[in-house]
Amino acid sequence: MAVKNKFKLFALVGISFSVVSLLGHLFVANYSAGEIIQHIPTADGIYQIGQKFRHRKLWGSVQSLEALQPCANPRNVYPVPRDHNGFLYAKIYGGFDHVRSSICDLVAVSRMLNATLIIPEIQESLQSKGISSKFKSFSYVYNEEQFIAALSNDVVILKSLPDNLKRERKMKKYPTFSIRYSASPSFYIKEVLPKLKLSKVVGLLIADGGCLESILPKDMDEYQRLRCRVAFHALQFRPEIRALGNLMVARLRASGRPYLAFHPGLTRDVLAFHGCSELFQDVHTEILQYRRKQMIKHGIIHGNLSMDSMAQKRKGLCPLMPEEVGLLLRAMGYPSDTVIYLAGAETFGGQRTLIPLCAMYPNLVDLTLLCSKKELSILLGSESPIPSHLPNPPPQRPKEQLIREWNRAGPRPRPLPPPPARPFYQHEKEGWYGWIAENDTEPEPSLMDMRVQAHRMIWNAIDYYVSVEADVFFPGFHNDGSGWPDFSSLVMGHRLYQMSASRTFRPDRKTIVNILDKIKDKQYHPKQNWTILVRQHLNDSLGIKGLISAAEKSKPNSFISHPLPECSCRAASKPSEVPNPVIGSGGRILYGDEETCPDWLSRGLQLVVPDSTDMKDESEDLPELEPYFGQQEQDSGDGNSGEMARPSEQDEEMDPED
Repeated sequence: MAVKNKFKLFALVGISFSVVSLLGHLFVANYSAGEIIQHIPTADGIYQIGQKFRHRKLWGSVQSLEALQPCANPRNVYPVPRDHNGFLYAKIYGGFDHVRSSICDLVAVSRMLNATLIIPEIQESLQSKGISSKFKSFSYVYNEEQFIAALSNDVVILKSLPDNLKRERKMKKYPTFSIRYSASPSFYIKEVLPKLKLSKVVGLLIADGGCLESILPKDMDEYQRLRCRVAFHALQFRPEIRALGNLMVARLRASGRPYLAFHPGLTRDVLAFHGCSELFQDVHTEILQYRRKQMIKHGIIHGNLSMDSMAQKRKGLCPLMPEEVGLLLRAMGYPSDTVIYLAGAETFGGQRTLIPLCAMYPNLVDLTLLCSKKELSILLGSESPIPSHLPNPPPQRPKEQLIREWNRAGPRPRPLPPPPARPFYQHEKEGWYGWIAENDTEPEPSLMDMRVQAHRMIWNAIDYYVSVEADVFFPGFHNDGSGWPDFSSLVMGHRLYQMSASRTFRPDRKTIVNILDKIKDKQYHPKQNWTILVRQHLNDSLGIKGLISAAEKSKPNSFISHPLPECSCRAASKPSEVPNPVIGSGGRILYGDEETCPDWLSRGLQLVVPDSTDMKDESEDLPELEPYFGQQEQDSGDGNSGEMARPSEQDEEMDPED
């Protein structure tokens, strides 16, 4: 009996130690991992929108920037010259971001030369064969009538050259200049203007995303404001794109909740240019290395073919991976059911790179999930079919011929001939990776490749529209002094101009990588609460510190990525609210030199700005739209459907009663 009691006692003690040890491990893991996965904001700063409550630190405006208002009107007398020096036409090469930046520079150059501007030709759409004849090169993305009307007080714009000049242009009688990136105003005055006055017609070839230097002298501020009027007022998308963009924004907010737009910035050219190929594996690395080799050959890069990608990443030159962005958002406190819109028509690496982010935020959607195939095809118009590359089947031989061949085949038994090799069809070789196993050089783009590039212009236009309207924007990569204009930089500049106080993160990737390295091998035992570092850096990037950093890094490459202070005014009701100017190392004012807003704008702001507690629920005025999250939309005719995960009905952002 005593032996049994001892066994029971030993078993009870063992079980007790096991339970205590398990609870201890769970407590340690929960304490450390909880700091890594998600920061839950406190109940301070809750504000109400209709029946919904939002946390101001996650979705509210940046109070330090609320005084900045858009104001790109001319400050001085600025009439359109009556006598022009001639006609200026241009061919613009590149993707969506290059084209948009180049058009802004082109209008400023046209004003500088006192030339009549012919609506530029976007080569990305012209080179594609068989796209809808309904659209010309410019009207494929933008509204021509709006472009001409909005700039009628600045530049004379025509849709095409007069017929007699058009014929002479085809005969190449007029001088053409291939403009290098960020050319100075003196180049146009000394080189282009004399040829324009002499021949009356001059052509420009623009290929690198900009034909005029970003920072102009102080006495040329009116040209900077002209750029803003082009970028933010004249360059409007054609009505079909705007209508679908509004529909997508309404669907994202149909549940009465805000949404965050995220652009990964994982494009092939960016990764190859900065030597980030080793962040990927297998065929991805080979393709990036090939592209980098071509850039070196054409003089775009002056460096080595092989680069230490991790060293480049620690310098802040490589895009943040989607998994890292997910960790940053969780550290900021964004709940797992946050609606995230994935912008960007190209994500190098495909869906595989997005899997970690999708695991953290299941409501990650893009335009293909928000729109039906029919809605997207309407934007493309009627396109001619592309001929099939499938091989023709071998001709069938008559039965009598087969019997004669069999009889002449010789004695039996005999070994059978080896089966013919499986043919590789052309459609198996097309695409971004199909050539890598067969050729040392990338083949010329096929008709389908060129059409996909043209379609990408439209998809980027939609993503741009939705990103500008987003409640929060987070860039995975933006050109903070490291290259040419890119998608995220243009979105950030547009949001800065249109609504300066909107939550637009401007992360310094070098700082972010250093913060992430602190938990790389110590996820469960961090030495410090690293989420404090994340929140401090990202919150600083939203406000004045972020603007000062952008003025030092982004503005020298693209003015419309940081149109301050030339295109803004300050609605300050008290003299004490006007900050002292912040001067950079070169003597240039980085922040605080904005002019006071005119009286009519200040009075209008007082009338339209409501109290935050009385703001109307934006979902009340939205039409009933289908589909939204959790609904299915049937495509008419093809039977396909788009399905999205329904977010939780319970709003997990913050309950003010907690």
